[in-house]
Amino acid sequence: MGARAIGSGTISFGLVSIPVKVYSTQETSNQLSFNMLHGECGTRLKQQYVCPTCDEKVERKESARGYEFAKGQYVKFSDEEYKALLEVASNTIELTEFVPAKAIDPVFYDKPYYLGSEKGGERAYRLLAEAMNKTGLVGIAKHAARGKQNIVQIRPVGNRLVMQQLRFEDEVKKPEEVPLADTEAPKPSELSLAVQIIEQIAATSYDGAKYENDVKVRMLELIEEKIAGEDITSAPGVEPKAQVIDLMEALKASLGAANSEEPTTNRKPTKASKKKPAATGAKKKKKA
Repeated sequence: MGARAIGSGTISFGLVSIPVKVYSTQETSNQLSFNMLHGECGTRLKQQYVCPTCDEKVERKESARGYEFAKGQYVKFSDEEYKALLEVASNTIELTEFVPAKAIDPVFYDKPYYLGSEKGGERAYRLLAEAMNKTGLVGIAKHAARGKQNIVQIRPVGNRLVMQQLRFEDEVKKPEEVPLADTEAPKPSELSLAVQIIEQIAATSYDGAKYENDVKVRMLELIEEKIAGEDITSAPGVEPKAQVIDLMEALKASLGAANSEEPTTNRKPTKASKKKPAATGAKKKKKA
């Protein structure tokens, strides 16, 4: 069954307008979710707001939104005042510039959506996708939805388009804010071994199908046991590996482990694999 659109929009590309449909990239039907139940009778619980000062339950109509401008101090907004703050939703996705695909650090990536062609915009849709594929550039636009203004990236994936929501500059921490201890630079021999380990397990492309959510599989098995009335036990813990102090020894051991693994079909050929094979027969003796 085909994907179901969750919205629509219009990409503005110069004087060209491209009507599109918006699709979620998330396969929600494959997700596991749990509800909170009353342990005594098994009824699903409902959330309630409680005022700790008045020690009483507060109904939705009695609540108000507040912004904490100082510790424990709030400025209150009525529903009408709050709605006035929200961005007016717009279906227009106006491309304001194009930048190299690698110019945006993935740390700025937020939620992605698929964009499908809408009736009447099929040729323009394909033109934009192929033009970005050829130039290696992606489009940047502003888009308002659900009361919030978003900055988005429009990028091609094959002959289809993806709208990737981006975080604003002030919403992303700088790498320099992360504490990093001063240490000596890696030795050339250590760096050489580390590069060899990376090359041993390098692949030419990412294949997400070969990775499985082991936790989800285990949960489904336990759920089936629970439904069947069986008792379930916790999964055995994984013993932590001993810390290796000698970095060079750890690198050498890692390289040996990588060499002993089965080769992967889509892995890149490494320098080691380009060596000529050893001779299988002994050299003939020269005649006396």
